Amino acid sequence: MDTTDTTDTADTTDTTDATDATGTTRKPRIAVVGGGIGGLVLAGMLHSRGIPATVYERDTGLDARAQGGSLDLHPESGQRALAELGLADAFRAESRPEGEALRILDPAGDTVARHAPEPGSGRRPEVDRGALRKMLMSRVPETAMRWGRHLTGTEQLPAGGHRLFFADGDRTDCDLLVGADGGRSTVRALLTDARPVHLSAYLQLTIVDADRRQPHVAEFVGPGSLMALGDNLNLGAQRSGDGSIRVSVTLRTDDGWIDRQRFGGAEWADTVTRLHALFPGWAPELTGLIDACDPGSLVGRNIEAMPVGTRWRSRQDVTLLGDAAHLMPPVGEGANQAMLDGVLLARAVSEHSDDLTTAITAYEAEMFDRTAEMAEGSARMEEMGLAPDAAERLKSFFG
Repeated sequence: MDTTDTTDTADTTDTTDATDATGTTRKPRIAVVGGGIGGLVLAGMLHSRGIPATVYERDTGLDARAQGGSLDLHPESGQRALAELGLADAFRAESRPEGEALRILDPAGDTVARHAPEPGSGRRPEVDRGALRKMLMSRVPETAMRWGRHLTGTEQLPAGGHRLFFADGDRTDCDLLVGADGGRSTVRALLTDARPVHLSAYLQLTIVDADRRQPHVAEFVGPGSLMALGDNLNLGAQRSGDGSIRVSVTLRTDDGWIDRQRFGGAEWADTVTRLHALFPGWAPELTGLIDACDPGSLVGRNIEAMPVGTRWRSRQDVTLLGDAAHLMPPVGEGANQAMLDGVLLARAVSEHSDDLTTAITAYEAEMFDRTAEMAEGSARMEEMGLAPDAAERLKSFFG
């Protein structure tokens, strides 16, 4: 049965720009695959400049799944993107300057470094990822979103551009395909054979309504976050704006470790015991973070990163942004660089809408240099944070 969505095809065809059969200049059909933070910045920026773009997102809606913890947005990247979208006031209303507070502890529970800016002096306030995504959605027309679209393949069109195929049977054509589809990007294969490499295993647990249900733990964590480091392990805790605390365990291990643990089928008491076994001799106030977590809240994933300095030959009909282009260890730069990618790609396309080759080449040249430096620094931070003497090394780093 033909399940092609003719409405989508008509939408993208009507908003094209090259030259149509009558010789009239038309706007390029732009398909953004991935409705995460970077993809939404790009789409919002393009629409603000009068250039339509359609976002294809595999989630069925904005609230289809949990959006993760909070992010610290940097003035030169994430905050810049929000300002250019006219969302600076909304960000100030949603962000938590107190969330910038950070303590670094060693396995004995001693604080070795502390970052706690004076009120009004912080530059990187925290904002919940879900709240940020809703802000960005306010700048993307509802008609530009295509929910529940999982890209399964592409086909090069004879006249240039691509035909996109989705799991639900839909298909659509575009002049410019932007892969904003994350670390496991499908679009990336059109440009490079480079793939993410495994770094570590990451486990996340949650304490809901922490101040009321676990007040002693909430007081210990404080208004921001803490990291206890050592023995090639990282035990962290971070406040979210919804009143929850996210506890994390990161360890250096192979990419099959999480699957072998079969945490999903274990009794919660057994899971807690096994997590405790990772931290022999650690201070009880640290391992007590695990005890306080809600039963069944554990979610595991592998941490991966693209090889530092990954580049490809520019093409006029496809490019990447965010994790699809430069997946980094999660030490604070990934989301910020994705947002800046969206700003700069939108600017390049709007300045050269009649010459996508020039637009994409200019965007990628800057992006390659900028993110290579960020990725190299992130890799050093990730390596330092999982070192045997990580706490002392970070103490020296923060001075």
